[in-house]
Amino acid sequence: MYFLLAVIMIVALSGCIEDSDERFDVGYDDGYALGYNTECKIRATLIAGDFGSEHYSRGYNSGLYDGATACRNGE
Repeated sequence: MYFLLAVIMIVALSGCIEDSDERFDVGYDDGYALGYNTECKIRATLIAGDFGSEHYSRGYNSGLYDGATACRNGE
C-alpha cells in the first residue's frame, strides 16, 4: 500500500516540477520579446501575462532584462 502511495506522490510532484519549468520558460520568452522590442522600439508585443504564477513572473523579469540588454548590445 505504501509503495502505491509513494509512486502516486512521485508522479504528482514530477508534474509540478515540469509545470514550473514550463511556466518559467514561457515567462522568459515573453519578457525577452517585450524587453527587446520595447528597447529597440520595434512594435507592441502580446504576452501571456500569467503573473499569478511565481515561475512565470521570475522568468518574465529575467527575460525582460536580457531582452533589453540584447537590444542595447546590437544582438
